[in-house]
Amino acid sequence: MPAEALPSASTASFHIQRSLRHCLSSMAELLYESGHVLETITLPQRGLSRQELDALRHQHPRWALCQKTLEESDVAMLNDYGRFVLTPLGRELMFDMFGQGAADCA
Repeated sequence: MPAEALPSASTASFHIQRSLRHCLSSMAELLYESGHVLETITLPQRGLSRQELDALRHQHPRWALCQKTLEESDVAMLNDYGRFVLTPLGRELMFDMFGQGAADCA
C-alpha cells in the first residue's frame, strides 16, 4: 500500500520504522568500516565503550545522529556497564534486516 494511502498514524509509524532501519543499516556499515562486528552491539553483555563511541563519532559524523535516534526510540541504550548496545527491540529489527546468523553469535 503506498504511504499516501495509509492513515496518518500508520504513515508516521512507517516513517519512524524506516528511519530506525536506516540508522541500524548505517551503524552496521560504520561498525564494519571501523573494524567491529555486529555482535559488538547486538549482544547485551558486550557493547561499545565510551572511548569507542567517541572514536566512531569522530571518524563518522553520521554515527552521532543515528546513535541519538536509536537511543531516543528505545532501540539502543547504555547497558549496566555503560556500554552502547541494542535493546530487545533493536535486536529484533537488526535480525529482521540481516538475519539472526549474521547479527548474533552462533
